[in-house]
Amino acid sequence: MSDRTFTGKVAAVTGGASGIGAACCRMLAARGAKVAVTDRDLPRAEALAREIGGIAVAHDVATMAANEAAAAAVEAQLGAVDILVTSAGVIQRPLRAEELPEKDVEDVIRIDQIGTWNSAVAFGRRMAVRGRGAIVTIASIAGIRSMPLHAYSPAKAAVIEMTRCLAAEWGRSGVRVNAVSPGFTRTPALQAAIDKGERDVSLLEGNSALGRMVTPEDIAEAVCFLSSDAAAVITGINLPVDAGWLVTGSWSTYGGLPGPRGNA
Repeated sequence: MSDRTFTGKVAAVTGGASGIGAACCRMLAARGAKVAVTDRDLPRAEALAREIGGIAVAHDVATMAANEAAAAAVEAQLGAVDILVTSAGVIQRPLRAEELPEKDVEDVIRIDQIGTWNSAVAFGRRMAVRGRGAIVTIASIAGIRSMPLHAYSPAKAAVIEMTRCLAAEWGRSGVRVNAVSPGFTRTPALQAAIDKGERDVSLLEGNSALGRMVTPEDIAEAVCFLSSDAAAVITGINLPVDAGWLVTGSWSTYGGLPGPRGNA
């Protein structure tokens, strides 16, 4: 992909101040886009915006009013938005269902599910009127497989399905909507859990076909592809970027994955 793929394009990234969102902001900017870093942590968003030559917008995705305000603020400063990446989200502790506090469930659904919907609609309806645009939602492999994440997994499954629905809704209006489902990604949040001994790196790496974890930059590459003209006829898909985690589980029944051939 050309280093100037997005020259003349305007991109907005929700939850853009850290993790996957920050990697998307940096990569989109490096490839020519004018980038709005939108996040509820405005100081961090401002720091990243200075680094990449973009703008920062305070943005809490939980309410439609806040999303409409953020969309209007980005357009007022940078112009019509061509690309939206919905990266804002919260994680969930892996607790037993009967031990999961109701507030945790509500927080995940409000931010990860409803917040994604709010952002997509606030920005997407403007794209539909203009007749062009690309939206990439950030879902998760947790939305595809059963996990002890009784709020997060259903919320991400909903993101995948709403992506399909919106792709059909706005397709004739020139708006493409796709999802990326990250595998276990070395974001600051996951790295913190690893550093505390709460997650085992050997399990995270060993349960993938490629024997490695995913980086935020790996996710950003997929986002940039789906946002680009190279994906002009791709819409309504969910693209797992998981180092092959999804394909390995059933192999345990047969003794696990085979080792590398030769000297690889």
